Amino acid sequence: MPYPKIKSAQVIDDHTLIVEFANEEKRKYDMTKLFDKEVFFPLKNPGFFKNFQIDSSGCAIIWNEDIDVSEYEIWSHGTIEC
Repeated sequence: MPYPKIKSAQVIDDHTLIVEFANEEKRKYDMTKLFDKEVFFPLKNPGFFKNFQIDSSGCAIIWNEDIDVSEYEIWSHGTIEC
């Protein structure tokens, strides 16, 4: 099953995003569940966390060449927002 592409994202606190997908659905995604993996340690810094981009294909949110989160992860493990 293809997952909808990421349309937009916004930070709502130091470690949480609200992500809107191309199908207009939104998911709330708490990044702290990834903080046990060393690659994600920089995201503990709120200033760094807020500095992201959406991949041009809508397939991921990217912080740098080492840190990204896929649309699948956010869609599958985020909570539905109204």
